[in-house]
Amino acid sequence: MVTLRELRRDDLPIVNRWRAERSVVDGVSAPFRHIGLDVDVEWFEQYLRRRGVDVRCAICVDGADAPIGLVSLTGIDQVHRHAEFHVLIGPEDAKNKGVGTAATGAMLQHGFGDLNLHRIALTVLAGNHRALRVYEKIGFTREGVLRDAVFKNGSYQDLIAMALLAADFNGT
Repeated sequence: MVTLRELRRDDLPIVNRWRAERSVVDGVSAPFRHIGLDVDVEWFEQYLRRRGVDVRCAICVDGADAPIGLVSLTGIDQVHRHAEFHVLIGPEDAKNKGVGTAATGAMLQHGFGDLNLHRIALTVLAGNHRALRVYEKIGFTREGVLRDAVFKNGSYQDLIAMALLAADFNGT
């Protein structure tokens, strides 16, 4: 069972450990960097100041309070009613168990149902086939390719732009 809760300051050491693992960072468009805990503390402080336009949640499983991932809606625009979606699963043993799919569905339900969003968009590495399958299964539509948009592990990689409209969300 997957539950979401707001990200807390005491989650930061766990998040910082994930961001220091290449195997975790390799799946996202951000480059690998050595990030100290003080940087993540400042990132969290910025989130607290932006709570009106960002929602950042810890993903917890089986009633545990310790997070195994993060899921976010950022840049929420109340006029155009859109936001950008992000998800990150940390521990390798939490992957391929449906956690990311369930957390994605829960955050989309929150975005469309509670926040009255019309459109939720994301970008994903073209080579992240696992994430692409999840997003397509949930109903995201490919909207285009951003060619050579990110530099990771010594080469440029494409990003796939995807979006989901409220009318097309089936509540998965």
